Amino acid sequence: MISEDELVRAIRKVLSGDAPGVAIGIGDDAAVVDAGRHHTILTTDMLVEGVHFDRASASAHDIGHKALAVNVSDVAAMGGSPRFGLVSIGIPPDVETPWVIELYAGIREAAGEYGLAVIGGDTNRAGKVVLSVAVVGTVARDHAVTRSGASPGDKLVVTGSLGAAAGGLRLAQADPHEVREALASDWGRRLVQAHLRPVARVGEGETLASAGATAMIDISDGLALDLSRLCTESGVGATVTLADVPVAEGLEDLAKAFDGKLDPLELALHGGEDYELLAALPPEAVDGAAEKLAERFGTGLSVVGTVTPEGLQAVGEDGTERPLEPRGWDHFA
Repeated sequence: MISEDELVRAIRKVLSGDAPGVAIGIGDDAAVVDAGRHHTILTTDMLVEGVHFDRASASAHDIGHKALAVNVSDVAAMGGSPRFGLVSIGIPPDVETPWVIELYAGIREAAGEYGLAVIGGDTNRAGKVVLSVAVVGTVARDHAVTRSGASPGDKLVVTGSLGAAAGGLRLAQADPHEVREALASDWGRRLVQAHLRPVARVGEGETLASAGATAMIDISDGLALDLSRLCTESGVGATVTLADVPVAEGLEDLAKAFDGKLDPLELALHGGEDYELLAALPPEAVDGAAEKLAERFGTGLSVVGTVTPEGLQAVGEDGTERPLEPRGWDHFA
């Protein structure tokens, strides 16, 4: 079966070619078009019931909030600011009006948090709930940060911590009777919240862009997989120091609750849906960027590796290198 990345590459070939006004086309977190005095960022994502969410384990409010936030995250990964949104929904016959209204209440809440206006969309009948969201953002001319600018010697940095959303998903999918204590704990609630309510790092993305980020991507499908995408587009490799990967708090407790059947580092590397930002920065820019993120947003910035000429490697605690498998969330797996 074709993978998601293979399908995107095939579509990219069909739609390739220069078009007037297109600054950045298919293959990045978002597209960028020339709007005269500035550049406009365009992005869209779908959330499909049974693939991205389950109505039995997530509220309509949380689903709506997440649907908008994950699109805003793509704008953040380009170093831009969100402005407008369009939301289309397909609903099956068993979905009642109050559920849809609560979904849009979550969308409205997220729109308020990120300072954008939802100005239209479409409604239709479907076999399951399908949400399609498009977000329009802005960025200064020629200042969008793509996936393709990283150079050997750049430092790889990550905002926040990783693996919390994947850990929260594991808790949400588990038998509630078996994980009752975990769900009632502070760490368990934080993990589930990370899964249900991801945060788009808009201000952080703008700060990293102004600090001189040469490439950037949001971590939607896992650090290892999204790093491999950044490296492919930049024509470079990378080495990641595993001890420096910022594993989210609570994952060690989660591993104990699952009798050691979950590996916190595995979730951080390959879990996905963290929506943190992975960026390549010149070494001399790292300390300044870290200070600004801490001061402005209270967000940590971790150096997790270095851009190299080729290959994708991981350095273990014993100092030995091994290939880092570009594995993560794949909708077609």
